[in-house]
Amino acid sequence: MTKPPLTLYIAAPRGFCAGVDRAIRIVEMALEKWGAPVYVRHEIVHNRYVVDGLRARGAVFVEDLDDCPDDRPVIFSAHGVPKAVPAEAARRNMIVVDATCPLVTKVHVEAARHHAEGRQLVMIGHAGHPETVGTMGQLPPGEVLLVETVEDVAHLSVRDPARLAFVTQTTLSVDDTAAVVAALRARFPAIEGPAREDICYATTNRQAAVKAIAPKIDALLVIGAPNSSNSRRLVEVGRAAGCGHAQLVQRAADIDWRALEGARAIGLTAGASAPEVLVDEVIAAFAARFELSRETVETAVERVEFKVPRVLREPA
Repeated sequence: MTKPPLTLYIAAPRGFCAGVDRAIRIVEMALEKWGAPVYVRHEIVHNRYVVDGLRARGAVFVEDLDDCPDDRPVIFSAHGVPKAVPAEAARRNMIVVDATCPLVTKVHVEAARHHAEGRQLVMIGHAGHPETVGTMGQLPPGEVLLVETVEDVAHLSVRDPARLAFVTQTTLSVDDTAAVVAALRARFPAIEGPAREDICYATTNRQAAVKAIAPKIDALLVIGAPNSSNSRRLVEVGRAAGCGHAQLVQRAADIDWRALEGARAIGLTAGASAPEVLVDEVIAAFAARFELSRETVETAVERVEFKVPRVLREPA
């Protein structure tokens, strides 16, 4: 039987960012240095394939420091942790390796600076997301107010409108965040913030690539985990850019082929915590079903690299 033709537009950049790559290398290097097990507070990155691979090598993933023994290394995930967590680890004399993405750490530093200068902070982010929890946990209770939408801004009750600043989660929708920032500035003209929103380069670049392929495609596939904020935002960005159908899949087995019936052009991208091997797997699944033409749409070239913590570069 003749396979139907299909053009697959593959977004670039896609997949691993520098912060995710660094976090995974940290766990791998910790296992090499100290042997198994090493404990990781929360999933190191939000991707089941990556987490399962590290678990098979001896990483133990937990949600609370209480689940870690004192005599084994503990790694903090790329999303960051509240200030109380490293303080408790220090009290217990634990070996700590901080895999917090440097761009998230930058937001933590901003938050601390604004607090030291007497400003109450507004954080634009998603309630309950580990990065949001970690950033809000840098300051005392009540010093960080969370908003998710423009509507939230209208109901915000602040201590002093003249002494405000804002930061953002690094994995938000660029367009949605710009609208929330505009609402904050309109309601609180004196509010201070970063020169550019704290959304990281990788999130911005992956969303821009999706916007570039959106006019060419009938449907969009995003490879990523359901709990990955940046992956879910890529689905939303695709829909907002006019994709008639956009679906989030963890790997090829999750593809809803019936929803793609009749499509002649499909876009493919991957969230910042999805490895390229899963992209290859999805491409192979399409090649098995279609007479496939591939076109890469590149909107940026990423050369960012982050060093691993010094404790991993020192001899055991």
